[in-house]
Amino acid sequence: MSRVVLVVDDEPLVLDVTATMLEDFGCEVLTAANAGEALEKLSADQRIDVLITDINMPGMNGYELAKTAIRCRERLKVIMLSGREHDGRGFPLVRKPFLAQDLKRTMAQYTGLC
Repeated sequence: MSRVVLVVDDEPLVLDVTATMLEDFGCEVLTAANAGEALEKLSADQRIDVLITDINMPGMNGYELAKTAIRCRERLKVIMLSGREHDGRGFPLVRKPFLAQDLKRTMAQYTGLC
């Protein structure tokens, strides 16, 4: 059984590329373009066990999304993505731009592979 991963990014190209990488790793991937959409999907689908989110998004940022999501789902694993931030604030951080091997290494270390 593969992991179900929710990827959140307001940049459509980054969202698509990240989702494709995760699918290539064997994950089942859901996507959201913003935090509100992500919270709706987390509420609707209890199979989601990994949240990968951009930090810098309009409205609710990735840090706020992660904290809100974990309050609802204690066992949820979170990985942050950012091209600007240097601190994941306690969460693993993958710096943009990244290669598939960077994401795979972070997944293996912090959430387990799909």
